[in-house]
Amino acid sequence: MRILITGGSGQLGREWVGYLNRKEVEFISLPSADLDITDHDDTNRVLSNLRPDLIINCAAYTKVDQAEAEPEKAHQVNGEAVRNLADYCANKNIKLVHFSTDYVFPGTEEDMQELPHGYTEDHPTNPVNAYGESKLAGEKAIRESGCDFLLIRVSWLCGKYGSNFVKTMLKLAEDRDELKVVNDQFGCPSFTKNVVENSWELIDQKETGIFHLTSTGKITWYDFASEIFKQAGVRINLEPVDSSEFPTKAKRPAFSLLSTEKITNISGVSLIEWEEGLKLMLAELKV
Repeated sequence: MRILITGGSGQLGREWVGYLNRKEVEFISLPSADLDITDHDDTNRVLSNLRPDLIINCAAYTKVDQAEAEPEKAHQVNGEAVRNLADYCANKNIKLVHFSTDYVFPGTEEDMQELPHGYTEDHPTNPVNAYGESKLAGEKAIRESGCDFLLIRVSWLCGKYGSNFVKTMLKLAEDRDELKVVNDQFGCPSFTKNVVENSWELIDQKETGIFHLTSTGKITWYDFASEIFKQAGVRINLEPVDSSEFPTKAKRPAFSLLSTEKITNISGVSLIEWEEGLKLMLAELKV
C-alpha cells in the first residue's frame, strides 16, 4: 500500500512521517509547497502520477483569527481543496483520511449543560467563526463526494512539532513572572502522537465515517497551563481570567469538548488522560 500525506511539513503531518517511518510503510509526504491541493488540475496531475492507495490529508488553514479577514482563503484550503482530494478518491475508489475540528460546533453554554460528556459525532454542527465554517465546508465536501472516508475531529491539537499552546506557554514563561489565562473555555487537548497511533488503528481496521479523537478529561485553558508549568517545574504566577480580557477577531466557543465514546468501542484504540498526554509530550520536548 502506498500512502500519500498532504501537508506533510505541518504539526500533524510531521508526526505522521515519523510514525510511518517506524512502521516501514511505503509513503510519500508532500508539503503544501510541492502540492497545491487548492488547484484542481494540479491536484489531479500530481495524484495521477503518484497513484496512492490511501491519502492522509494533514493540509489545513489554521489561523483562526486571520480567517475572519480572509474567509475565502480559509475556504480554499479547508473546503475546496478537500473537495479536490475527495473527488479524486471517489473516482479512483481509494480512501481519504481527513482531520477536522471541534470548531464545527457552536460551543454554547447551553450545550455544555446538556452534553456533559461532549459533542457526539452526529450532533448538529453550527460553527461560530469563519475558520469553523471553512472546516465544515470540507466535511460536507467529503460526504457529498461519495468517497470512502475516515473523518477524524480533534481539539486543542498539541505535539512536538509546530506551534501549539504547550510550546507557547513554555516560551512565555521564559521572560515573564506572571501570566493570565482564560478560565471560561472548556475542552480537552488532542496530542498528535496519540492521534496518529489511534488513527492508524482505525485505518488498519478499515473503519469509515466520523470519529472524535482526543485525550480524556474536561478542562479549561487555565487548567491546561497550570499543569504544563507544574509538570515542567516552572515557577510562575498564573491568574485565571474571563475570555473578555482577551478580545479576539474570531469568536471562540465556550465549550468544545468532543465525546470519545464511539471511538473507545473500537478494539485496539487506546486513549490517554490529558495529564499523561502532556507528560509524554514534555518528555519528547526534553522539558
